[in-house]
Amino acid sequence: MKRIVSILMVLAMVFGLVAFQCSSTEITSAKLYIQQKNLPKAKDALLKEVEKNPKSDEGFYLLGYIYGEEGNIDKMLESFDASLAISKKFEQNIEDSKKYHWSNNFNKGVGFFNRATKATAEDTTKMFFDQSIAAFESAILCQPDSVSTYQNLVFSYYNAGRPMDAVKPLEKIIELIKSADSYAMLGEIYYNKGIEYINKYTESKVAADSTTGMEFFHKAIKVLEDGRKNHPDNPEILMILSNAYINADELETAMDTFKAGIEKEPLNKVYRYNYGVLLLGADKFEEAATQFEKAIEIDPAYENAFYNLGVTYVKWGTKLREANIEDENNKEYLEKFKLSLTPLNKYLEMKPEEAKVWELLGKVYANLAMTAESKAAFEKADLYR
Repeated sequence: MKRIVSILMVLAMVFGLVAFQCSSTEITSAKLYIQQKNLPKAKDALLKEVEKNPKSDEGFYLLGYIYGEEGNIDKMLESFDASLAISKKFEQNIEDSKKYHWSNNFNKGVGFFNRATKATAEDTTKMFFDQSIAAFESAILCQPDSVSTYQNLVFSYYNAGRPMDAVKPLEKIIELIKSADSYAMLGEIYYNKGIEYINKYTESKVAADSTTGMEFFHKAIKVLEDGRKNHPDNPEILMILSNAYINADELETAMDTFKAGIEKEPLNKVYRYNYGVLLLGADKFEEAATQFEKAIEIDPAYENAFYNLGVTYVKWGTKLREANIEDENNKEYLEKFKLSLTPLNKYLEMKPEEAKVWELLGKVYANLAMTAESKAAFEKADLYR
């Protein structure tokens, strides 16, 4: 998960008292107490003021200022709204105060987040992430359209192990700027939740778990399809969308979607790749291999396409061996294993520290009776594992 990547914002809070104005005894006392930094006394005076004079725009504004200094953002905003409902006299002061408290809480959120990432004790880490979340939520109350605040709140929720709580801020980011990352993250949250329920169903056999899992897959599809319209070439959106379709038992729909994309944009490597993944999931090995090869033609450095091309030949060979298990003379499967070597080795040239790919390569070499090569591959797997 990404770490927080926000720049600290610094705003100064300048509190100005309105001079040369006839004020009630309570307002005058409150201003004096504020100058003396005696906020509890100022608050008492202002509570008396607004009780005695419910139309005191200045009383509610000053009371909001006190609540802000106390860190009670909800009550601060409530008081500010009451002042603005009476008049717009203190509107600029209120806007300046909101910006200050947004900046202050934003900075606190970043600080708590960074402390959480450096903490070693689990309880301490959790405490700092919770404080980070609270600070960003307060900042959002002050500036409800601050995209960076929502983004950082999402990161805090993720790192705190609370991805479902990130749903609403991600929806807000999508509403504000429709960013590709937000579509992908929200789709992935729903997709992972669907996997969680399907795995639970495997153990429980309770139909409701399966139903809930499918509901989450369809939520993922809805979000990611919207994301695909706004970001048609984003590989992360398309990959999660492919997986969501597969797990929702809508493989044919998914294949039709990506096939149509290829017909419209035949040189779109991402469409080719994702269509290949879907075909591979449907055990349509020859067609899958064609799509991965086309993606590699478009981008000769497309590492994931090399990997999945290799996997396609491995799975193809495995299926052929299972289908002809009683025919010892049928060695067609070995030809497929041989075809997997080039793309797997090409992938490892680009990403040499992938232990799982070295292990797969070792198994392929073993099936081809290439003992020395198999041993070397397994040693590489152990080295990088």
